[in-house]
Amino acid sequence: MSPKNAQLTNKIGSIVNAVKQDNLDKIAHACHHDPFSVLGNQTAHHNDFILFYSPATEQLSVTENHFPTFRLADSDFFVCSEHIKDLGEHYLITRTNTKNEVSSYHDPYSFKPQLDDFDLDLFAAGKHLHVYKILGAHPKTIDGINGILFATWAPNATRVSVIGDFNGWDGRQHPMRSRGGSGVWELFIPELENGTLYKFEIRNRDTGLILSKSDPYAQQLELRPRTGSVVRGTSTFEWHDTPWLEDREQHDWLHEPLSIYECHLGSWQRDENGEFLNYRELAHRLVDYVVDTGFTHIELLPITEHPLDASWGYQTTGYFAPTRRFGNADDFRYFVDHCHKHNIGVLLDWVPAHFPKDEHGLAFYDGSALYEHEDPRRGEHRDWGTLIYNYGRNEVKNFLIASAVFWLEECHIDGLRVDAVASMLYLDYSREDDDWVPNIHGGNENLEAIEFLRELNTVTHAHFPGTMIMAEESTAWPQVTRPTNIGGLGFSMKWNMGWMHDTLNYFSNDPIYRHYHHDQLTFGLLYLFSENFILPFSHDEVVHGKSSMLYKMPGDEWQRFANLRLLYTYMFTYPGKKLLFMGCEFGQGDEWDHDKILDWYVLQYPQHEGIKKLVTDLNGVYTKQAALHKYDFDSFGFEWIDCHDTDQSVLSYLRKTEDESIIVVLNFTPVVRDNYRIGVPSTGDYEVIFNSDSDYYSGSNAGSHSVIQAENIAWMNRAASLTLSLPPLAGLVIKKKP
Repeated sequence: MSPKNAQLTNKIGSIVNAVKQDNLDKIAHACHHDPFSVLGNQTAHHNDFILFYSPATEQLSVTENHFPTFRLADSDFFVCSEHIKDLGEHYLITRTNTKNEVSSYHDPYSFKPQLDDFDLDLFAAGKHLHVYKILGAHPKTIDGINGILFATWAPNATRVSVIGDFNGWDGRQHPMRSRGGSGVWELFIPELENGTLYKFEIRNRDTGLILSKSDPYAQQLELRPRTGSVVRGTSTFEWHDTPWLEDREQHDWLHEPLSIYECHLGSWQRDENGEFLNYRELAHRLVDYVVDTGFTHIELLPITEHPLDASWGYQTTGYFAPTRRFGNADDFRYFVDHCHKHNIGVLLDWVPAHFPKDEHGLAFYDGSALYEHEDPRRGEHRDWGTLIYNYGRNEVKNFLIASAVFWLEECHIDGLRVDAVASMLYLDYSREDDDWVPNIHGGNENLEAIEFLRELNTVTHAHFPGTMIMAEESTAWPQVTRPTNIGGLGFSMKWNMGWMHDTLNYFSNDPIYRHYHHDQLTFGLLYLFSENFILPFSHDEVVHGKSSMLYKMPGDEWQRFANLRLLYTYMFTYPGKKLLFMGCEFGQGDEWDHDKILDWYVLQYPQHEGIKKLVTDLNGVYTKQAALHKYDFDSFGFEWIDCHDTDQSVLSYLRKTEDESIIVVLNFTPVVRDNYRIGVPSTGDYEVIFNSDSDYYSGSNAGSHSVIQAENIAWMNRAASLTLSLPPLAGLVIKKKP
C-alpha cells in the first residue's frame, strides 16, 4: 500500500470510528433520531469531513470541481475529506446512479435550522393563527438556492422522512431534523419545485411502526383515490372583491336578510360526459342561478379534501386543501371571487367534530393517538366510525383554529357552518352509560371542546369582522349564540333543529288531523328569541329514506305541491334566517343522491316551475321587506295576531319594524275560508303582496289577491280588522298601503 493510500485508509478509519458504526447503521435503516449529527459537515479528531448517504449510487463528487468522495467499505455512505474549506457553505453534489444517470443537487444537510423558535413556541402554546405558513411544505430561497421547506408535527416519532417521486419514495434518503421538545421536524430540500408530490414517512419511537402519511397542512392533495400531498406555493391569485370585503366589515348581519342556498358541488350539475365541473365553470353557472332565484349566500357542503365521495365531504382529511375533484386552490379562489363580484356570499361547511380513520390521514399520525384521544370512550364516534379530536391539546386546537383562519383569510370565505357541535359539547353524546368518561367535575360536558369553540369564535370574530360562524347544534345547550364574555359559546347563529322537526312533523299529518297538532307550530315561540336562529331545510332532511321535501307532504299531487308552497311561505315569513338545500327550491321528487345531478328535467312541468317561481318571489319579499328580516332575532319583530284558531288550523301574525308591519295569514287546510276576520293595527287600505295559491305558482288562484280596506271594527284586541278570503293550503302576505 502506498503511503498516500495508507494515509487515506487511516483517515477513513478515523472517521468511521468517530461517527460510530451504530450511527451509520441507524441512518441506513432509517431509524436515526438526529440525522444532522451524522450527515453533512462533521468534525472528528481534528479532521473536517462531509458524510453523505446515497443508496443506488455508483459515484459521488462535490461541487463543479468534482472533488472526489470515497465510499465507506461496501456501504452507501460516501465521505469527502479534501478541500473542505474550498467548498463553501452550501456545496453542490454530482451523483451518478447505478443506471449511469447523472444529477446535481445541493446537500440538504448543509443547511441550518429554518423555523424560528418563536413560531414553535407559539404553536406549542396553541396560539399560532398562521401556523399553516410554517408547517407543511413551502417554497423557500436560502442564500439564493431555491427549494422546499418541509415541516410536520410528530412528537412520538424516532424518525420522520420526506418521501416522494424525487427520491423514489425511499424514507432512508431524506430524514428530517428534530426540533427537540416542540415535536416538530423540518428539512429544506433544495432544487424541489412547486407541484412536487410528497408524503411524510414516520417511524414510531416505541414500536418501530412505519407509517406513510399525507401532510395535515398540505394546501393541495392528489385526486382521490390517490393520497399524496402536493406542494403549493403562496397563491398569486388576483382578487377583485375588495368592495365586498370592505362592505362586509361594516355589515350588520343581525338585521339584514340572509337566505342560504345549500349546495353539494358534485351533484348540483355536471358536464355533458357526467364529469365534475371545475370551480370556475361552477362559479358562472351557480352564481347565475342563485342570483336569478334571489338567494343571498351559497353554503357549500365540505369542499375540504376528503377521500370518500359518499361522505359528502364530512369525513375530511385536508383541512387546508380545497378538494381536487373540482380543480386547484386558485380555481376555488376564483369561485369565491366571482360570487363576491355578484354580491353572493360564500359559506363553508367545516368539520372539527371528527375525522376518518384512513391510514394516510390524521389517525394514529405518528404511531400514537396524537390528534385523537387515546381512550376510545373519548376518542371515537361509535355512530360514524370516526375519531374525535383531543381539544385539550394545544397543537391540535391550533391546527383547527388555523384551518378556520386559512379559509377566512386565504380564500375570503364569509363564514363557516360548524358541523355536529352537539357531539362536541357532550361527552356522552350517543353513547351507552358505560361508554363515556365524566369530566373533572363529574359532568357530561366536554370542557376542552367548549373552550375550543369559544376560542374559535373569539378569534374569527376579532380578526374577520363581518364573517359568521354558525353552529349545527340540536340540543338545548344554553347561550350558543351569545358572547363568550357572558358565558356563551360565541357563535353568530345556530340551526333551529327543533323548529325544523316540529314543522315537518306537523306537515306530515293529513290536514284533517292537523288541529290536534297545532301546538307544534306555536311551541317554538317559547324559545325562539333565546338564540340567533337559522331555519334549515338541509341536505340531512332529504336522504336516507326521509323522502324529498315534496314527498314529505301528504295528500294527492295537488295537495303535495300546495303544502310545499305553504311550507316555504311559513318558513320565509317566520322569524329566523333561511336555508334551503339545492333541489328543494323546485320540488325535486327523488331523494338527493350524491352520485347523480339534480332532476333538472322536472322544471318542464308547471307545478315544479311554480315552486321555483314561488321560492324566487319569497326571497324577493323576504329581502326587500325590512319587517320580514330586520328583527329575525328579536321579539320586537314578531307579534301573534291569532295563534289559537286550532279548529280551523289557521295562524296569523305580524312581522314588524319601528315603521311598518307585515301581516301573515296561513291556512293549513285544503278549504277556502271566506269572510275570515283578523285584527290589524289600524284602519286603511291593505294590499296582498304575496299569495302562495296564485296561478303564477300553479296554484288554484283562490283567496284574496288585491287591496282590502280595513274596517273600524275592533277584533282580537286590535282597533281595526280585515275580512279575508283564505286560499286552501296557502299563505297570504299583506302590507298596509302608505
